[in-house]
Amino acid sequence: MRLLGNILWFVLAGFWLALGYVFTGLVLCVFIITIPFGVQAFKLAGFVLWPFGKAIVAGDGADGPLRILANLLWLVFGGFGLVVSHLVLGLVLCITIIGIPFGLANFRMAVLALWPFGRRVVSAELAAAMAVRPVMVVPPLGPPS
Repeated sequence: MRLLGNILWFVLAGFWLALGYVFTGLVLCVFIITIPFGVQAFKLAGFVLWPFGKAIVAGDGADGPLRILANLLWLVFGGFGLVVSHLVLGLVLCITIIGIPFGLANFRMAVLALWPFGRRVVSAELAAAMAVRPVMVVPPLGPPS
């Protein structure tokens, strides 16, 4: 079911969101000082392209002052537009019954787009093995396999 969910996600939302993240990353890489933000946008583009079965966990020092400053700058330089795109696409997907799980996944990802520094993308299995509470999990559709 994870593969089916990822394929449906790719068609309905993932491709368009990934394009937005890649475009934002390219714009941010124009100036030397914003390259770290561009790299973060490229990492997130990979996540939003194929998210089901992955989890976001807090990294070391996730709430340190430097991470908070980086996240505030991220919000100003490109994060706000990405958050809005997740929210709008989530609302559009929630119009149909089949789109509700994808809309809810978009709402979860909006939080990540809002505050990405200090977070890592790992598989859901690895997050469970790490015995840490994930920040966000995009579970596979249907019953667990």
